[in-house]
Amino acid sequence: MPAADDLKLLIDAARVAGELALTFDGPVTRRWDKPDEAGPVTEADLAVNRRLEEDLRGARPGYGWLSEESEDGPERLDADRVFVIDPIDGTRSFIDGSGTWAHSIALVEDGEVIAGVVYLPARGKLYAAAKGQGVTLNGSPVRASGHAKLQGAEVLATRPNMDAALWPGGVPDLKRSHRPSLAYRLALVAEGRFDGMLTFRDSWEWDIAAGALLVAEAGARVSDGQGAPLRFNNARPKLPGLIAATDPIHAALLRARGVAA
Repeated sequence: MPAADDLKLLIDAARVAGELALTFDGPVTRRWDKPDEAGPVTEADLAVNRRLEEDLRGARPGYGWLSEESEDGPERLDADRVFVIDPIDGTRSFIDGSGTWAHSIALVEDGEVIAGVVYLPARGKLYAAAKGQGVTLNGSPVRASGHAKLQGAEVLATRPNMDAALWPGGVPDLKRSHRPSLAYRLALVAEGRFDGMLTFRDSWEWDIAAGALLVAEAGARVSDGQGAPLRFNNARPKLPGLIAATDPIHAALLRARGVAA
């Protein structure tokens, strides 16, 4: 089935999920803390997860399933195509009553993302991409910034990622900002509002998959924290960090990290 057909399914499912999520009031919704300090989860996360699984797997019953809020199993490893889902990326932001949280919905084939959506319903922003077809924001094409100089580049990163110990080549002179949703950070790079984003913490596939395709389709480069290509639907669905940026800035960040670009 063409990726464009699956992308329409992802977009439709994201819009329904957004309508559902907005029926919950983040600051008063029921919440729990996951084991092993894995962060909070709310009744909204679980409700959105159920609805996405009903809509997506109902339409594509042969596809595998990997979601932050579903019990994982080995079956997905044998599937040709796999949905990779974070029902609400930025749950803490949702709990705080902020609009900076997103539905991150991706479709992976043979380890590569072929369709992806990052949707922020509280902000009315829907980013979408299919492999080889570019990326859109609310239906209009967008591109990465094209900025080439590392010095003064606007990059999304948390403060710990700028620790000198992580930069053998010297901490780069960046304009650093932050957003709580990892998927949204990637989408902002794809939109061209920021020149790059990075994290050197191990990151779950469901936080990354959809946004990684957006960045690539916007004409920028995305890799793990050491510059290696991203592969998805791994047995352990975690990746060793992430760098997404325009090509020259991506290369310069790797050099500052002591990694050959």
